[in-house]
Formats: sequence, structure tokens, C-alpha cells
Amino acid sequence: MIRVEDRGAARLVTLYRPDKANALTQLMLAELDAAVARAAADGVSVLILTGRGKVFSAGADLDGMTQGLGQAPEWEVLSRRIAHYPGLTIAALNGTLAGGAFGMVLACDLRVAVPAAQFFYPVMKRGYLPQPSDPARLQALVGPARARQIILAGRRVTADEALAWGLVDVIDEDVVEATLALAADALQADPAHVRRMKAMF
Repeated sequence: MIRVEDRGAARLVTLYRPDKANALTQLMLAELDAAVARAAADGVSVLILTGRGKVFSAGADLDGMTQGLGQAPEWEVLSRRIAHYPGLTIAALNGTLAGGAFGMVLACDLRVAVPAAQFFYPVMKRGYLPQPSDPARLQALVGPARARQIILAGRRVTADEALAWGLVDVIDEDVVEATLALAADALQADPAHVRRMKAMF
């Protein structure tokens, strides 16, 4: 269950399952992948991922986990599509980020979080492997020792720690507005110029 809306040159994709802490089902992963693909095809310069309610995402839906969702290839497919998005991608984290939802957030170019957000990836205690690309992407942001703290030791990180570590770029109560402000130059630029700039990374 996701919702898609345009904010000028930006496209906002919202996880819309607040009663379940935006836990991701296999259908939601497919919907997200399709929404990202459509935004790329439409030439959207700035793609924003956010959530409804007080949690960005609790990760995988628990009922789905009993049916193999934890190791489904759709997680990595979605992360790869976001990582290769031709425009600017920003995660507007309206709350806590946990588990498999890390993949799509790590694949974004930038991350904005509310002050109350927490970050944890409890794959060790739950007996699952992280998504294949997540350790390298996390390590590139926070360094190897801190990446190991999050993935191997299951450390729960606060928003202030995440900012100091480089896991998030901005902390703000209104993450969508802060994200739009952060993307202001890209939103005003020619979409082809945004794509050329993104390709340099």
C-alpha cells in the first residue's frame, strides 16, 4: 500500500500502512519498484520516499516472513532500481527505520530524518542475512566499524548519532519540507542537467 503524488518537479512516494508501522509486504515491494520505474520513465528529477505515521518502516511484514519474505529477491531488485535512478533520490524518514527497509534508504542519494527516528537492523538475532548490497552501502556511509555495530551487533542508533556518523544528512521535524528545501536546486534545474550530474556519481 503506497501513495504517489507530484510536488512540482518532485514525486513523493509514501508508504501507506501506518496501522502496521509501514511493514513491507511482497505486494508493497512490487508497488514501490513499479513506482520508481514509472518516475524514471516520466523523467522526474527528484524522487522522495517517505512514510505515513510515526514510523518510516518496521521492515518486513511478520506474516510475510513466515512465507519467505525475508529472503525474497524483490528487496534487492528495489534497492538496485533506486540506486540506479537517473535523478536525485532522497529518503524523508518520518520515523524509525528498521530491518529490510534499510535497503531502499541506503540506496538513496540523501537522507532526512525526524529527531525521534531510530535506526536498527536486527538480522543477527532473527537469523536472516541482510540484503546483499546493504553492508557495502552502509559501510560507505558510516565506515566499517560502525556498519558492523549496526548489522553484526544489532546496535540501535539515534537520529543524532546517525547524523554524526553520516547515515543521515539533515534532521528536521518536517522531513518532506526539509527534503524539498534540500532538493531546491535540482527542482529548479533542467531535468537533463540533473541526469547528467547524477551520472557523474
